[in-house]
Amino acid sequence: MASEDHNKHYENFPVASLLLPRHLREPIAAIYAFARSADDFADEGDLTADERLALLRGYQRELNAITEERPTTHPIFLRLRPIIAHYKLPLSLFHDLLNAFIQDISCNRYASYSELLDYCRRSANPVGRILLHLFAAATEENAICSDAICSALQLINHWQDVGIDSHKGQEGRIYLPAEDMARFNVSENDILRRITSTDFCALMRFQVGHARTLMQQGAPLGRRLPGRIGLEIRTIIASGLRILEKIEAVDYDVFNHRPQLQTLDWPLIGWRALFQP
Repeated sequence: MASEDHNKHYENFPVASLLLPRHLREPIAAIYAFARSADDFADEGDLTADERLALLRGYQRELNAITEERPTTHPIFLRLRPIIAHYKLPLSLFHDLLNAFIQDISCNRYASYSELLDYCRRSANPVGRILLHLFAAATEENAICSDAICSALQLINHWQDVGIDSHKGQEGRIYLPAEDMARFNVSENDILRRITSTDFCALMRFQVGHARTLMQQGAPLGRRLPGRIGLEIRTIIASGLRILEKIEAVDYDVFNHRPQLQTLDWPLIGWRALFQP
């Protein structure tokens, strides 16, 4: 699930995981291809903002074609369309993801934690809800837990990549909420200059606590869902929590030590997924 810095999108997405039932691997891989490619439109390469927006608008038109029962032409959607129909996946969830990617093109700062969570609601939570539909487990109770897990994973990705994100675009991208930065006396310039001060570490400790709390709120879903699906979710949860431990282990200096999962982490993650309550 972990990957290199330039190829890191959707690290915790269960892409054709061997833990999943075989019949779900192709649907999940097709959904991942959609999300991954759209995310790349927003973030990767040397395209202008207008060019990025045009690509994402093209994806929106393909989704609208499905809604209006018109032909789709893009290979991503030719693969995805029968899966959407078979599992009755809500198209609104795919639109939410695209709206989040469009937001990434124009928005590079967040005023508050609640504003950041609203971004997570569209950039991450739809993935979990789509998976619940694939699992035939899309109850409101499960969706609440799934949202907490997905938002936590999104926050964890942000916190491990503070340094990388600060160099994206002309102005850099800062997901740390401005109100929290002010509370801990951390300036934008500190982030852009990659200064690991005592104040920055305190700010990161605060954000790690937010992410861990969210993950723990969603954790019951991994025990509620049966068999290999539940084990997959518990593995994803354990992976996210392990990244938080690694952030803590480097004393929150994510500028100089990007925490990521290594081969030796997987036995511990597997043990926790199997045996921890």
